[in-house]
Amino acid sequence: MKTMEIMTSRHCRVNTALLAAVFAFFTCTAANAATPTEEADAEARQIVEKADQVRFPAEGFQVDVTITTTGSDQNSDVRKYRVLAKGNSNSIVRVTEPASERGQILLMKGRDLWVFMPDVSQPIRLALSQRLTGQVANGDLARANFAADYNPTLLRKEKLGGDEHYVLELTGVDRGVTYQRVVYWVREKDFAPYKAEFYSLSNRLLKTCKYENFKMMEGRKRPTRLVMEDALRGGEQSVLEYGSMKLRDLPDKIFTKDYLKKLD
Repeated sequence: MKTMEIMTSRHCRVNTALLAAVFAFFTCTAANAATPTEEADAEARQIVEKADQVRFPAEGFQVDVTITTTGSDQNSDVRKYRVLAKGNSNSIVRVTEPASERGQILLMKGRDLWVFMPDVSQPIRLALSQRLTGQVANGDLARANFAADYNPTLLRKEKLGGDEHYVLELTGVDRGVTYQRVVYWVREKDFAPYKAEFYSLSNRLLKTCKYENFKMMEGRKRPTRLVMEDALRGGEQSVLEYGSMKLRDLPDKIFTKDYLKKLD
């Protein structure tokens, strides 16, 4: 009888240990496994990152931008800028035309933005959402980092022009971003941006943007024409045309107030 009790006791201990091991295994596996929501968020972020890479190089680069704004009266205003950017987080935007504004410079570091003016000794702090010209906000030209500024969610897929597109909702990480909410269409086969809708904090549609005229620039096809249309005032639009892009070695010291006057 005693032998039977000992065997039963050992059997129970073995079963208990086995159950504990099995429970620990599945608990650990469940803890380490990504949930469907986490996987979807990771996929959405990857799509936005790849679309950022299509729009602009990750390396330091220079590009010239012409912005033509047409009002409802069909009168046009043309402005030209030279943009120096590095890593989509540091950039300098120099006004080259009109001549009366030449010498004005926007400096962005992270999401901090200042304007330097020839006749003003101290820089002036600006918001990314503030209007630069026409339908173009400061952030549209100075900062192009959707991946860092927004939390993306993949809403659906949609077929446009014979191609499948991801449709994403981008929610601003804080109130300092250019737009509080963006609905963004990205082509599935090559992650080329197709169009975007920009919304205010109150969820009002402010403007739409279409990415057009893809051309080879510094190693890949990029949109060279952006058409921004005002959603509040019909008939008003700004067209941004990008050209003469080239990679440049841009040391961090360039993106400082003291170095601005040395730029060529």
